[in-house]
Amino acid sequence: MASAIPIHPLLDNGIKGAAKEGFAGGTLTCKCAQNPVKVSVSAQTAHNHACGCTKCWKPAGASFAVIAVVSRDAVKVIENGDKLSVVDPKAAIQRHACKGCGVHLYGRIENKDHAFYGLDFVHTELSSENGWSAPAFAAFVSSAIEGGVPPSKMDAIRDRFRELGLQPYDCLSPPLMDALSTQTAKLSGALKS
Repeated sequence: MASAIPIHPLLDNGIKGAAKEGFAGGTLTCKCAQNPVKVSVSAQTAHNHACGCTKCWKPAGASFAVIAVVSRDAVKVIENGDKLSVVDPKAAIQRHACKGCGVHLYGRIENKDHAFYGLDFVHTELSSENGWSAPAFAAFVSSAIEGGVPPSKMDAIRDRFRELGLQPYDCLSPPLMDALSTQTAKLSGALKS
């Protein structure tokens, strides 16, 4: 049964909540009991999705992360930023994680030529506020195999995503893939700005 496969605590029992009109963001807090890292996100998120890649932070027992994007101008470390470090400095997304609990508070793209430059990746599940955008698709679904999900479970996982109303992709959603390809074409000269 597809629902017996733990995808993510926010998704396992169905998607709850929806983006609230006029929602102005909230605070993300790591899992440390003392001196947690706190990050202010002062805007609504977009492109919220389940992600099966092996780079994104996932809570214990989850096969997928749930992650969204927001303008980097809306993201500000407000407490205990000295506890943050970049997980993999060579990765396109510089994931800033708490050295204490390992939670990723935000991911930032520093390459100005990247199509997603200017966007930060955040885990809104780390916020106590309600009103964030809800997951809208599942990305890098087959990559969950690289994280230890048996290939024999992938059809059931894709079926479960569809039951939840999330289209499963083995890359990003078509609009995001279009954005990446558009940027590549502009950089190569195949498209004029």
